[in-house]
Amino acid sequence: MSVLKHSAGLILLLAAFSTQAAAPAGPGRFYCCEGGRVCGDSLPEQCRGKAYRILDNGGNVLKEVGPPLTAEQKALATAEALRKKELEEHAREQRRKDQALLDTYATPQDIDLAQGKAEADINLAIKGAEERIAAARKQRKKFEDEAEFYKKKALPPDVAKGLRDADHEIKTQQELLDVKQGDAATIKAKYDADRKRYAELTGRTTAATAKPGATPATQPR
Repeated sequence: MSVLKHSAGLILLLAAFSTQAAAPAGPGRFYCCEGGRVCGDSLPEQCRGKAYRILDNGGNVLKEVGPPLTAEQKALATAEALRKKELEEHAREQRRKDQALLDTYATPQDIDLAQGKAEADINLAIKGAEERIAAARKQRKKFEDEAEFYKKKALPPDVAKGLRDADHEIKTQQELLDVKQGDAATIKAKYDADRKRYAELTGRTTAATAKPGATPATQPR
């Protein structure tokens, strides 16, 4: 490797190379750093760990190489790469969900129909749980009335068991009722979100969800 130091600039440096008849022919490119003060036909030792340029025989810049990143810069670059990857994954997942939404609903009215069916099933389950709670409370009241006759005495086994069974049924059905009521809220939120996203993707809404005074769009998908 030959290393040249020249302070008169790149043009004089290249002229010096061209007039050195005894020097072996280079590969047609030069590596320079420190503003062109240090150059060579391969990367000079003085340029290692620094920013440098690769030039052709005409002095045109072929490539610029920055200095090695510091530990902080590497950490920032890694964090930025991770952030971009997460954004790309999020965008890819959103595209998948959007396509699934469009494949599921041919029209906005399909969303209303699906929501109505889901809510009907939940409401049926809620009504059943409420009826069973009411029946269990009625049964418990019957055993409570019987227990009044025993006051400070031990309750007959069938009365004690009746009270326990009624309490267990009320507790079980109340837990089921709480779950189903939570499901009802989840279903409403889901279909509201589906309806909103469908409108964003297609510009089509149902009359029930259109803004007051707006005319629902009817153009085909």
